[in-house]
Amino acid sequence: MLKLLPRSPKNTQPNLFHNQLRDMLDSNDPLVTLADTINWEAFDDSFEKYYSDNGRPAKPIRLMVGLLILKQLENLSDENAVLQWKRNPYYQYFCGMTEYQPALPCDPTDLVYFRKRIGSEGAEEIFAMSVKLHGKDAEEKQVIIDTTVQEKNVTYPTDGKLAIKMIHHLHRIAKDEEIQLRRTYVKEIKGHRISLRFFRHPKKIKKARSAMKRLKTITRILIRDISRKLGEKKVKKHQETFDLFLKVSDQKQKDSNKIYSLHEQHIYVIAKGKDHKKYEYGTKASLVTTMKSNIIIGVAAHQKNEHDSKTLEAALESANKHRTKPIKEAICDRGYRGKKEVDGTAICIPDSPKKRDSKYQKEQKRKKFKRRAAIEPIIGHVKSDHRMQRNYLKGFVGDEINLLLAASAFNLKKWMNHFLLVFFMLRILLIIHILTQIKRDQREKYANLYLMLFRLW
Repeated sequence: MLKLLPRSPKNTQPNLFHNQLRDMLDSNDPLVTLADTINWEAFDDSFEKYYSDNGRPAKPIRLMVGLLILKQLENLSDENAVLQWKRNPYYQYFCGMTEYQPALPCDPTDLVYFRKRIGSEGAEEIFAMSVKLHGKDAEEKQVIIDTTVQEKNVTYPTDGKLAIKMIHHLHRIAKDEEIQLRRTYVKEIKGHRISLRFFRHPKKIKKARSAMKRLKTITRILIRDISRKLGEKKVKKHQETFDLFLKVSDQKQKDSNKIYSLHEQHIYVIAKGKDHKKYEYGTKASLVTTMKSNIIIGVAAHQKNEHDSKTLEAALESANKHRTKPIKEAICDRGYRGKKEVDGTAICIPDSPKKRDSKYQKEQKRKKFKRRAAIEPIIGHVKSDHRMQRNYLKGFVGDEINLLLAASAFNLKKWMNHFLLVFFMLRILLIIHILTQIKRDQREKYANLYLMLFRLW
């Protein structure tokens, strides 16, 4: 039986009527070099299990993986990533095209289906590739660990917003099931919405509280009315939604495990103590970087809002997964107080100097803890440059996928910048070598050559 698996095309025979895409590009461009360095066949072998043997052939795996990487590298949405691929021949070469393609590679929703297909395991394969590219630089004995918040794409949560959303959702259920409600409360809700608008004003707090109480009562009335008219069989279809709405209506201000969003129920509130943003709504994420080379070698998303010291095991497990040598020392901030060793890795936390320490030991510790701050700008770049500032992917799986792809993009960008630096230094050395070979008395004869080399430099 012929297998219609989406492997990358291996036909390198040139087309008689079209130029080869490689011949049109700058061979020294970092994206071209990165495309030639990545082992794309490894992705074909790893992701082959996610596809069926029958049906219409899917898009090539290299195309989909390349689009995911480019999307995170350039901080693009799914729609813009597909559109820029059509306009940019370097993007097309990176995704395995041998000739220029004037059409869109796929529908933007295909990227959604591909992320769902490979899941967090597939995203981890991409992340592992980005770590292996750096070779020995990713094998350092000392690492730095820190946590940050991956904010979810949700509106600022208030009880009033949640109550009105639940009522509108119940209205849609009644319309879809063709149920005639005893009363819709549409006009009454408008008045309560206005009352909630200025709930912080001292003279309007009482009116806002009564409006909020009434909205919760309306939610319960509508749930009971719809449940009665649906019947036992159809109620089971919406029972999970009704239970969620009742839980949201009953939650109090100081309750734990509160629900802050109807479509992202797993998120929690984190108080980071920032002046511009007191609270952040999302999930906690751990990043592990090497001490000298600043490569992200491990990431972990946390489903519960745990103390930082309890996140060390997951973070170190992720980091050791992509290494051949175990980590000997992890440098953390004071938020990780509580543990001194995790699975054979020493946890080093800033503390006041000890009397028995020599001057050399104190200086080494001071340098080590100063170096710990290097992870802070890395977190900032991963957020602002690689789509971790606000996560648009649904569910906790979306948190894991977005974190892994953002870290992969950071590592690949670092590899490309390192390649540019090496290439620039080679050009400088070549210019210096040429200039030293020309004798002083002959330099006037080669004035044009000097001018050309100066411009090249």
